[in-house]
Amino acid sequence: MDLSNYVTVLPIVVICYLAGIGCKAWSKTPDKLIPVIVGVIGGIIAIPAMYIMPDFPATDIITAISIGIMSGLASTGVNQIYKQIKDN
Repeated sequence: MDLSNYVTVLPIVVICYLAGIGCKAWSKTPDKLIPVIVGVIGGIIAIPAMYIMPDFPATDIITAISIGIMSGLASTGVNQIYKQIKDN
């Protein structure tokens, strides 16, 4: 599989990152639930993305959901990298 196809999941990471920022801004959301929330959002977004994006790296729903969940969780990793760089 060509790794350049995985660039198509970048919009899912960005959407999940923005959803995580929204959860963080809403004071009623506990910090420990944010990764779960963005993972679920990523899984949900990945299903229509599989049908809409021609180069999406999944051809079945289960794989699309797992790619979406991992993209959502990657958005929390991006946030942590940003925070670590900013603190140092």
